[in-house]
Amino acid sequence: MKFLSLMFTLLLCFSCGSDDGPGYQEPYNPNDDDPVIPLTDTELMDLTQETTFKYFWDYADANSGAARERYHTDNPSDSENVVTTGGSGFGLMAILVGIVRGYVTREEGFNRLSQIVDFFENADRFHGVWPHWLNGTNGSVIPFSDQDNGGDLVETAFLAQGLICVKEYFKTGSEDEAALATQADELWKGIEWNWYTQNQNALYWHWSPNNGFSINLELKGYNETLIAFILGAASPEFPIPAEVYHQGWANNGNIVSTESQYGIPLILDHAGSGSGPLFWAHYSFLGLNPTNLSDQYANYWNLNVNHTNINYEYCVDNPNNYRDYGEDCWGLTASYSRNSDGTTGYSAHSPDNDLGVISPTAAISSIPYTPEKSLEAMHYFYSKKDILLGPAGFYDAFSPQYNDWVTERYLAIDQGPEIIMIENYRSGLLWNLFMQNEDVQNGLDTLGFTY
Repeated sequence: MKFLSLMFTLLLCFSCGSDDGPGYQEPYNPNDDDPVIPLTDTELMDLTQETTFKYFWDYADANSGAARERYHTDNPSDSENVVTTGGSGFGLMAILVGIVRGYVTREEGFNRLSQIVDFFENADRFHGVWPHWLNGTNGSVIPFSDQDNGGDLVETAFLAQGLICVKEYFKTGSEDEAALATQADELWKGIEWNWYTQNQNALYWHWSPNNGFSINLELKGYNETLIAFILGAASPEFPIPAEVYHQGWANNGNIVSTESQYGIPLILDHAGSGSGPLFWAHYSFLGLNPTNLSDQYANYWNLNVNHTNINYEYCVDNPNNYRDYGEDCWGLTASYSRNSDGTTGYSAHSPDNDLGVISPTAAISSIPYTPEKSLEAMHYFYSKKDILLGPAGFYDAFSPQYNDWVTERYLAIDQGPEIIMIENYRSGLLWNLFMQNEDVQNGLDTLGFTY
C-alpha cells in the first residue's frame, strides 16, 4: 500500500510443508477465562487461521462482502463502509483458504466471492484501476488524500492477485463457478497497466481524473510493488514492456546490493533504508511463489529468507533493550503503533524505525521463510492470548516495553497475509493457484524470470 511506503520514507528523512489438517475440535472463544494451555504447532496454526479468517467473513463490509480497511473492537462503526482494494484482494484468497479448511462450505464461499466480484465489477475504476478505498454502499471512490481520488495501481495489483486465484480455483467447477472464474479473469484483464507508464519505462502509482499524475510517485526499488510489474507484463490487453521493469523497478540494475546486516546479505537495496519492514516480503508473494523464483537481480527465496532473518536477528540483538524482545518475541513491520503519549498511531516499523512495538503479522506471515522462528513467536503471542487474541485473530500491534500495551484493532492488510502465508507454508494453495495461471507465466517469461 502506498501509504506504507510513503510513511516509511518519511520516517527515514517453502518450501511447502505437508498439509497437516485441522487439529482441534472446538473453535477458540477469546472470552474464555481458562489458563493458557500450550498448543501443538498444528493446533496453533489451525487456531490462527480460523480466527483470522473471521476478519474477512464476520467483519466484512455488510453490503459488498469485501474487506473493510480496519476493524476496531472498541469502536466497530469506525470506517464502517470503507472498503480496501488491496485488502479485499487478500480477502479473496483468505476465503479460498476458508473453503479448503472447512470454515465455510464451498457454496457459502462461492456466494460471498460472487458478491465481492460483482461489487468490484460495478465500482469506480480509472483506466481499469481501482482506487485505494471504496465506499462499500455504492462502490464510489473515497479519496485517500487531497490528490489521490483516482486509481491506485499497487492496491489494484494486490486485488488482481486475488482475482487470479479465484479464477484458477473455480475454472473447472460447475457452470456457475466457471462463470465466476471468467468474471474474475475479465476484471483483472481490464486493468490498463500501460496507461500508468506515462509512456516512459516506468510505472506510476496514481492517476486521478482531476489531478492526473500529479502525485508522480514511481514504483521503484525493492519494496511491496514487484507484483505490479509482473502482472503488468502478464496483461494480454494492456501490457507493459520488459524495459519498464528493468529500467524502472530494477533501476537499470542498481537495485542490486552488496550490503549485509548481521552477516546476512541484503541482496537487493531496500529502497535505501537498510532493511525495510517485513510486509515487503509478504504482499507481492501471497500468490507469487518465491520458492524457485529468480531473475538477473535476485533469487527471491533467498531475498525473503534473508530479509526475515535480519529482522529476527535485530530483535534478538535488541540494541534498544526493549522488554521481551528476543527469540520468541520479534517482528517489525508496518502496523498500528503506540504514540509517545500512549495513544494509537501508525508506523512502518523496521530495524531503522524501532519504536518498541511488535506486529504479530510480521513473524506469522513470514512462516514459509522461517518456520521454526515464526512458530516460536506464535506460541509467545498465544501465551498472551488473554490480551492479544481477539475475535478476528491476534491484534495488530502490542508492546511489552510499555506494560503490555495492545491496540485492540485490526487492519485487512495485516490479517490477510497471516492466513494466506500459513496456508502457503502448509499446502501451497495460493502459490499453486497463482503460478499455474498461463498469463502469469507469460509475464514472468517476458521479464526473464525462472520459476
